[in-house]
Amino acid sequence: MIAIVAVDRNYAIGRRNSMLYHLPEDLKHFARTTRDKVLVMGRATLESFPGGKPLPKRVNIVLSRNPDFKRDDIVIARDFAQLKDLLMPYQDEDVMLLGGDSVYHALIDCCKSAIVTKVDAEAPADKYFPNLDEKPNWELVSCTENMETGGYTYRICEYRNKRILPLPENESLFGGQT
Repeated sequence: MIAIVAVDRNYAIGRRNSMLYHLPEDLKHFARTTRDKVLVMGRATLESFPGGKPLPKRVNIVLSRNPDFKRDDIVIARDFAQLKDLLMPYQDEDVMLLGGDSVYHALIDCCKSAIVTKVDAEAPADKYFPNLDEKPNWELVSCTENMETGGYTYRICEYRNKRILPLPENESLFGGQT
């Protein structure tokens, strides 16, 4: 599994179920990187997409323990054991972790790598990505040169996990209802 995310200087990723920055070129990079992949996300992340619709040309798997949450246009995993079964047929490099906050925190160490767009800015936020620079099992592998789009400077960095963990068995790692 590969995490993909855009963060600011404080590893902030969102506020009130919205992205912090609109980066047209990075959104194109996201679309190219995730096309034809399996996307794993929480319900709030799905609902933050335009019209709350799943991304086309991808398998959209949404983690939600809420039994009332039902949709015909996505695959729903009610716990990590079910997610593990759903991911069994796919190669690690074909599975992308999209967040949000609680999903990233629960599953980041199950990822083999992370593609992190680092925005040189700070914004008020209520959702954060784990700071990979402070996690001893993660190492920075590469970063692009600085780019600019939408008035923001950013670079795309790749991290590698030196100690990949299996998907958790304990659903309680997931925090609140998703």
